Amino acid sequence: MQTGDIVNGEITAIKPYGAFVKIDENTTGLIHISELSNQFVRDVEDFVEVGDTIDLKVIDVADDGKISLSYKALHKKKKRYNIELESGFKPLKEMLETWLENAQKDSE
Repeated sequence: MQTGDIVNGEITAIKPYGAFVKIDENTTGLIHISELSNQFVRDVEDFVEVGDTIDLKVIDVADDGKISLSYKALHKKKKRYNIELESGFKPLKEMLETWLENAQKDSE
């Protein structure tokens, strides 16, 4: 196993700092809470629960064999920006409303 690999694993334990994942009979990794989402994560269980089987990306394999995994690298929200280029330049006030609407949609 090496950095960049995509693996499938089962969540076996949840701690305040992340979730432990069983990848195979001999391999366990950790999804640190910072690798669950680009947004603030209050509770790991908002994203995963014990028993879930999910795909993850290997972001590090330490010399001591510890494996760091990322959920957010594979489960990103796609951003949608609808900018009307054909209509030419619009005043900042008009465009600001559109940008704010798009940002609100992205955060949902």
